[in-house]
Amino acid sequence: MAHRVREHIVGMCAGPEGGHLGGSMSLVEILTVLYCDVLRIDPEHPGAPDRDVLVLSKGHGAICLYAVLAERGFFPVEELAEYARPGSRLMGHPVRAVPGVEMPTGSLGHGLALANGFALADPGRRCFAVMGDGELQEGSVWEAAMTSVSLGLGNVTAVIDRNRLQLTGPTEDTVRLEPLADRWRGFGWTVREIDGHDLGALRTALEPGEAGRPTVVIARTVKGRGLPSVEGRVQSHYTTLGARQAERALAVLRARHRRATA
Repeated sequence: MAHRVREHIVGMCAGPEGGHLGGSMSLVEILTVLYCDVLRIDPEHPGAPDRDVLVLSKGHGAICLYAVLAERGFFPVEELAEYARPGSRLMGHPVRAVPGVEMPTGSLGHGLALANGFALADPGRRCFAVMGDGELQEGSVWEAAMTSVSLGLGNVTAVIDRNRLQLTGPTEDTVRLEPLADRWRGFGWTVREIDGHDLGALRTALEPGEAGRPTVVIARTVKGRGLPSVEGRVQSHYTTLGARQAERALAVLRARHRRATA
């Protein structure tokens, strides 16, 4: 499924408007594991009152979210071809018109506070906020982090896509985040650090944490993962792929997939 999601991302970035390629590729395994193995959800009843909740705070990773939701059956895979076209509900940032999208996001720094609200409304559900690492430069994130601990929201899990790059360059050259794990510990969170492209490590890290204490998973990832020509490059942040570029990208992804499954 992660392989198919990457192909869908390339396809959407080859559309007329392009897309956020790099930060979507770094999210693939995170969202795949959450939607396949962790979240209590029903694609046929996306608004079920007993569902778990995921807020994609880094809303610019929308094309990865769309691909995962389609693969999970929230809407037809064929609809991905309509991404960013006039009249499509698949916009550049997620909106609630898309089945499975809990909140519109894209204005960074608000997803964790939203997850806190969902968690307060129903202590019996698990609530996840998936954030970019550049987003952690927003003060609102740390206000929400203090609130999670103060309210004892053990049903809240923050997942950080730690690809170390943002639009303007490396995160550490913009506003330094390290020592990131120690900062979250200092706020009272349980901290789990993993390889964000390791499916098994993600499954383990996303298991429920300590009662009354929120958990943060720092997932070390690579921006543009899967495409060597853009991996770890700021230029992958947003791109419009031409037809030949998309063909080459798909060929690379399929070759890698064949080697991985041989």
